[in-house]
Amino acid sequence: MKKSIKKIFFIGLIIFLLMQLYQPARNVNSEQDMTVDFTRVYAVPKNVETILRTSCYDCHSNNTNYPLYSYIQPARFFMESHIKEGKENLNFNEFGSYSKRKQENKLDRMVKQIKSNEMPLASYTLIHKNAILSPAQKNELMDWINKTKDSLSTGY
Repeated sequence: MKKSIKKIFFIGLIIFLLMQLYQPARNVNSEQDMTVDFTRVYAVPKNVETILRTSCYDCHSNNTNYPLYSYIQPARFFMESHIKEGKENLNFNEFGSYSKRKQENKLDRMVKQIKSNEMPLASYTLIHKNAILSPAQKNELMDWINKTKDSLSTGY
């Protein structure tokens, strides 16, 4: 019995070590066009920008701040899949390249997801406690997004 446990442990260790060889490309793009970034397209107040960068930009931009655990598989695999999905839904670095209608839809969806506590993801805030939005931060963010969305609708 002891030999089979040791054998299972050894095989598991080998598989874990082999998994570490797979390291997908990191989400870091230093040569991007920052003129279409959300914070350049809109006059984002510093406090709102801080909230967005702390709670949203890691998954919804072309530049992720990678923590130490991201070098270990399978954590890296899950992280990269979240980032890929996040960027497909909303990319703050490319926000200005969206049509006005798409921008309005994205802003509307942001408010709905913040209000319903869908974003930031619980799996993200579990480890990144500073990304948890307080009720005051949520209100501040949603108020600013709604004002911005309204200005798009009216053309001002």
